[in-house]
Amino acid sequence: MDLTLSEEQIAVRQLAAEFVERDVIPYARDWDRAESVDRGIVRKLGDLGFLGLTIPEEYGGSGGDHLAYCLVLEELGRGDSSVRGIVSVSLGLVGKSIAAYGSEEQKRTWLPRLCAGEALACFGLTEPGTGSDAASLVTRAVRDGDEWVVTGSKMFITNGTWADVALIFARTGGEGHRGISAFLVPTDSAGFERTEIHGKLGLRGQATASLSLDGVRVPVGAMLGAEGKGFSVAMSALAKGRMSVAAGCVGIAQGCLDAAVRYSTERTQFGKPIASFQLVQQLIAQIAVDLHASRLLTWRVADLIDRGEQFATEANMAKLHASEAAVRAANNALQVFGGYGYVDEYPVGKYLRDARVMTLYEGTSQIQQLLIGRALTGVNAF
Repeated sequence: MDLTLSEEQIAVRQLAAEFVERDVIPYARDWDRAESVDRGIVRKLGDLGFLGLTIPEEYGGSGGDHLAYCLVLEELGRGDSSVRGIVSVSLGLVGKSIAAYGSEEQKRTWLPRLCAGEALACFGLTEPGTGSDAASLVTRAVRDGDEWVVTGSKMFITNGTWADVALIFARTGGEGHRGISAFLVPTDSAGFERTEIHGKLGLRGQATASLSLDGVRVPVGAMLGAEGKGFSVAMSALAKGRMSVAAGCVGIAQGCLDAAVRYSTERTQFGKPIASFQLVQQLIAQIAVDLHASRLLTWRVADLIDRGEQFATEANMAKLHASEAAVRAANNALQVFGGYGYVDEYPVGKYLRDARVMTLYEGTSQIQQLLIGRALTGVNAF
């Protein structure tokens, strides 16, 4: 794996860094307090091409490779993980799924709008009763002539109240993963309702929602991929999505390191900067090691994807390590700040709250370990 970034990748990273410094970091605390990111950020992300990374230009995308995509998500994670989530879901989970499995009509209908930030997408897999056990979902789609009628509910859906289209996974056949299909459902469809979830520990600015579908009708052409293959679509999306989460966690760890180093060199106790104390340096060193290990694991996944090689197990490893490392990094950074880290005048408390959910969604840390174990031993433990 070549760790040297190309000129194009460096330029994309710089563009993202400038955007974060100008349009994200100055507002992140207020968005967190208000529990809502300024929706105008979506169009800005589209104008910069961040919502079209890796999507072919013929469908309105901005091209580029998956490492460039990771570099952008690192910067967005450093600024505000709620903004990072907008891109990870609309582009990473839905846009890329449409590009990979969609019909020509679906690609032409949705991708240009999603890439431009004129529309937003959400990923409807998790349900009130099914999280890790996604193959047991109960939302159902029944064929009625030239339409499918979808009924069910979804939970903890990022972009849920903002999205113009939802990628909904519903049971069209028997039990288990073979009976699941995927549908592109416009959110303005009759019978489609969404309710925003407030009071979250972290990612407070992100539009997270529960969805209710009561006899929602979509044409047969709304099915994404083949009938009964929806679970494969979901797992493929989540494999790449775990890279997205890992990249965002790298950004959190980078933000923690930057903040801890800056504060420790400015804050004095006992007549000298706290950076001169050995145990403070230990905390900072631990953040740095976690950061660089997470970054290399994540870049490895991007490299494998761009080479067209298998990457799912490496994505599980990157997501597992980076999410747990982001929590450690934020904890250590908060310790450097002492009492000041516990108030939102400084960013490290928010980093900790945002990092904590990374160990839960798109596959908990426990699920990641079981997936890695299965890949290594050939034995399924769940």
